Amino acid sequence: MSTALGSNRGTHPAIDETAAGTARPDPRRRPRRSKHRPAWEDRPTALGTGAKVIVLALIVLAVVYPLYTVIITSLSTTAAVTEAGGLITVPTELTTAAYRQILAGGIVTRATTVSIGVTAVGTLLSTTVSILCAYGLSKPSSFGHRPILFVLLITMFFGAGMIPTYLLVSNLGLIDTYWSLILPGAVSAFNVLLLRNFFMGIDPGITDAARIDGAGEWRVLGQIVLPMSKAVTAVVALFYGVGYWNAFFNAMLYINDNAKWPLQLVLRSYVLQGVTLPGSGVGQVDVATGAVTGLPVKMAVMVLAIIPVLVVYPFVQRHFTKGVIFGAIKG
Repeated sequence: MSTALGSNRGTHPAIDETAAGTARPDPRRRPRRSKHRPAWEDRPTALGTGAKVIVLALIVLAVVYPLYTVIITSLSTTAAVTEAGGLITVPTELTTAAYRQILAGGIVTRATTVSIGVTAVGTLLSTTVSILCAYGLSKPSSFGHRPILFVLLITMFFGAGMIPTYLLVSNLGLIDTYWSLILPGAVSAFNVLLLRNFFMGIDPGITDAARIDGAGEWRVLGQIVLPMSKAVTAVVALFYGVGYWNAFFNAMLYINDNAKWPLQLVLRSYVLQGVTLPGSGVGQVDVATGAVTGLPVKMAVMVLAIIPVLVVYPFVQRHFTKGVIFGAIKG
């Protein structure tokens, strides 16, 4: 009887494993990578993590350092800039004279107002038109679906050119008007296709159920499709907003009145051409600090042009990757 039990005990796998002295795998030990598993699915090593931290730190430094230099230079006096021989990295004497100087003149303040207005109206108009166009093109049975989509795709590869565009804007009577800064680039084919692909990825059963309940196309779009498309809509609005804010070429072509210049064109005249605009406040001397026009003024205008994008971008950044990925891949 005991012999039988002993033989049965010897054949039990758990007992055999213990008897044989087989060690259990240590959970703290890093498992070997399988031949069929890609390298990026492995747990990162300490060396790999350290290398990533160093690379990301260098990238952040490469982005932050120029911005820091521009801000410090804009807050310095002309004497400090002259002594340093250019941009300042270590502040010695900080002052807001450059900002007070350009804002007191009036033209920078007016240009900032123009840029804010053009960006707000242009972003709203472009996003609305793009959403309507993309929603219509997302329905294969819509009127003129294929011809409109074909024409839209052509505009991504071929353009009319500068002279025909200028003649069109001139014949429409848009020269020296703010609409010339908005309408020529109001719709981007890329953004329309981005929205269209996202709309096509929405489950048709959801919209069909709403139509069965009596909802029309406007209600389906406004109460079902758009709430489900917040990420891609935010990304498209960001694309349009940054584009309008940074645009200066249309103003250089179509705006002859300096009072209607956007901030980017004023910045270009200061930084690249060194032109002093009448009534800008540049060239005046600040009696309290002795600061005069020069590199601090140019850097101050540059900071004013950067601030709105830096303020808005963090609120949209969390939607950026999600919107682009889901908008670019159907399903």
